[in-house]
Amino acid sequence: MCIFIIEIVHLSKFDLILDTPYPYMICHCLADTKTAGVFNCNIMGEYSTFKIKQGQEFVKIYQAKLAETESGKNEKSTTKLSNHKRHFCSECGSYLWAYDDRYAQWIYPFASSIDTPLPIPDEYYHIMTDFKLNHVQIPTGKNIHSYPRYPEGSIEEWHKKHGLYGSYTSEK
Repeated sequence: MCIFIIEIVHLSKFDLILDTPYPYMICHCLADTKTAGVFNCNIMGEYSTFKIKQGQEFVKIYQAKLAETESGKNEKSTTKLSNHKRHFCSECGSYLWAYDDRYAQWIYPFASSIDTPLPIPDEYYHIMTDFKLNHVQIPTGKNIHSYPRYPEGSIEEWHKKHGLYGSYTSEK
């Protein structure tokens, strides 16, 4: 278990304990691509350990209109919002974390917003590839896997399967 530190210029600091810090799952859904760019990645932490040290007033939430990429079904709406709440710094625009009430135990920090060095995974999952932008090419290789939607298993299960759950420590 490691305490990860996120320091953004305007959102001074927040801390989070992560047992699942390997940034292996790259999302290509339209909402993530539009808000965070291509090849973006969230990791997962226990919500109960999440502490904003300073800068709460700069945190703003964006909820995309429900789209096929969020629901996994052929459901679209011009009024219904996704349960997936993306949190940003209103001063610099940095994508900080995501939260979904359906999975209230977890919080999903944006991997590139974390200042503590993250471990390098031995494999990568590219998910929601049915929705990737046409100019984005997914790398190929033995340890790169593509999924048209979500793969079977959770981030926690992936870490446990690979013997990585709670195993990473880092000195900053």
